[in-house]
Amino acid sequence: MSTDVDLGMFIIRLALGLMLIAHGYNKLFGAGGLAGTTRWFEGLGLRPAWLHARIAPVNEIGAGILLSLGLFFPLACAAFVGLMAVASLTDHRGKGYFVFKGGWEYTLLVGTVAVGMASIGPGDWSVDHALLDWHLEGPEWAAFAAVLGLVAAGLLLATSYRPVKKSDTAAV
Repeated sequence: MSTDVDLGMFIIRLALGLMLIAHGYNKLFGAGGLAGTTRWFEGLGLRPAWLHARIAPVNEIGAGILLSLGLFFPLACAAFVGLMAVASLTDHRGKGYFVFKGGWEYTLLVGTVAVGMASIGPGDWSVDHALLDWHLEGPEWAAFAAVLGLVAAGLLLATSYRPVKKSDTAAV
């Protein structure tokens, strides 16, 4: 890769990685803390909410660290895809496209950028390259990140997504 691409990927890795680390940190230590995250996940329909409230920030912080470092890069990109797919289909579902209305614009953008990054690879300024001499880039790695992320999201939703129907709450 050229130095220009390496610098660009380093900047993008840090921007997205640190953003996801902040999201995970906020779920644990933000205004509502872990209890607030548990209540939020309960309202979203993720069951058991207490478990997902603990798994989600660990996944977000872990994926953010891996992406920032450029370590196990295709797996980090897949984690971003999976996290954004779950967010799109739970918290942003039914709110339209635009993020300013609560829509899935942001999650689609972040997930798509992660797939694009998997295609380019982390660059030479990464742990994968510097310590492991891995060159994991190309369309096959983009497909790997997209498919693994979407399959993981699908499995999580199939096993854990049980939203309360509006008709169920109307009777209460």
